[in-house]
Amino acid sequence: MKIGIVLSRTPSYSETFFRAKIEGLIRCGLKVELFVQERDPNFNLCTVNSAPKAKGNFAYFLALWSVVKLLIRFPKRFKTFVSLEKQAGRSWIQLLKNIHLNYHTLTAQLDWLHFGFATMAIQSENVAQAINSKMSVSLRGYDIDVYPESHPNCYDLLWKKVDKVHSISKYLLEKANVLGFKKSSYQIIYPAVDLTKLKPIDDQYSKLNEITQLLTVGRLHPIKGFDYVLEALSILKSKQIPFLYTIIGEGSELDRLKNDVERLNLKSEVNFIGKRPHDEVFSFMMTSDIYIQYSLSEGFCNAVLEAQASGLLCVVSDGGALPENIIHHKTGYVVPKKNPAELANTLEKVINLCEEDQIAILTQAKLRVESKFNLANQIKDFITFYEANSFLSL
Repeated sequence: MKIGIVLSRTPSYSETFFRAKIEGLIRCGLKVELFVQERDPNFNLCTVNSAPKAKGNFAYFLALWSVVKLLIRFPKRFKTFVSLEKQAGRSWIQLLKNIHLNYHTLTAQLDWLHFGFATMAIQSENVAQAINSKMSVSLRGYDIDVYPESHPNCYDLLWKKVDKVHSISKYLLEKANVLGFKKSSYQIIYPAVDLTKLKPIDDQYSKLNEITQLLTVGRLHPIKGFDYVLEALSILKSKQIPFLYTIIGEGSELDRLKNDVERLNLKSEVNFIGKRPHDEVFSFMMTSDIYIQYSLSEGFCNAVLEAQASGLLCVVSDGGALPENIIHHKTGYVVPKKNPAELANTLEKVINLCEEDQIAILTQAKLRVESKFNLANQIKDFITFYEANSFLSL
């Protein structure tokens, strides 16, 4: 079986969820090819097919050449794709653009064409049918929580064409249903943590640091709820509870959040350190006490899994799939979103946990990650995803 995975670019070293999937499928005997727009020459896990470029003064001629090549090499595919695009109501200009943008996939021989993000399938919905392949797509947080807000009905054609959907959480699947996904062909496969890359955690857990080290990893975007976290921390400071909050990530909200830090008198307690390599993120986790993910919504959040596996007490919101990630009062704490007073109250309780309760939470969290969110289980699930003949129903 040959699977083609469509991404915007080849996965970087830190994107373990894509790299692990590719490596695992290959180990299990499946053939995998990547179809990307940007290629890293150092990527060598599998065959990589790059989309043709169409920039500069020759963009029109390059696009036209893709159309001519497809017509000559695969006349049947050309005819089928054109027919399907016209049925979808696309103009000739958009149709010709789509032939060019999808040329590297329109010439492939595949059993499955899998789009790593739902947004990657837009303007490519008819490719799989044109090449006589099954089509699958992964649903992730940005695909369902963010993009449709400014692009209503963006997945109408995708839902009609896709053969099977992979969702990283129950939450995303249910929201996709609200957005129009009505088919029964789907499978929930949760993200996984590569436990071999984490340092082993001793059975003896130490008490929290004298100054509590708080940590969040994520884009500086309104959906991440950083403004509510800062409000909660200002309450903690008013109670003279010592802490240091480190934020790893970059984004458009940096200046506004820095202004909030200034306004709330938190300059000595909050540290923005920008984007960091994956290994360095793990180092921060190993030296922190509490991980906060107070997002308005999350598709699932790998960082919360990694924090649990690294031995951090986790405090998250009830936004999106986070309650699937954390079991309240058992593997961490789930706080209603947009409620800084309640978040401050929960953080204070967690900081003051006795050692026995602290160890109980940390142990259960780590064991749950090891048993439920490991790479071996994930690969088995993906094998089932591509090979199963019967699918679950909503």
